[in-house]
Amino acid sequence: LLLEFLLEMKSLSSQTLQTLQKQYCLREQDAELLPDQLVLLLEFLLEMKSLSSQTLQTLQKQYCLREQDAEVRHRWCELVIKHKHTMAYGDLINFLKQDQAMGVYLYGELMVNEDARQQQLAHKCFTMLEEEMDPSLLKVVAEMLF
Repeated sequence: LLLEFLLEMKSLSSQTLQTLQKQYCLREQDAELLPDQLVLLLEFLLEMKSLSSQTLQTLQKQYCLREQDAEVRHRWCELVIKHKHTMAYGDLINFLKQDQAMGVYLYGELMVNEDARQQQLAHKCFTMLEEEMDPSLLKVVAEMLF
């Protein structure tokens, strides 16, 4: 399934696919990936210059990224931010609510991109969560936003 997904991403060469197979021990019959393998895949995809919204949707559905552990969901949120995948902004909001300490980096990414919609999302989440945030997290995030 993973190899089929990667083959659909026409920007990957057969040499890149072979490298992925060797590095991450991926086989065509792999129905599921372990969280560590998903993290590696998502980190690889983060290095790509662009991914289509359709590719990101397929990735999310294929690997049920919303139900994965915090490390996987964090990488997913990084992809969502990098590629401005607005259809998954709900996943980003949920991550910022559920994993506040890990979400600090994502607030920074939302602000650095200088995208008005993403910055608005960061401010909205902060306002929604500031009363329940740990004081040290509150200070760090507030400094990034204001």
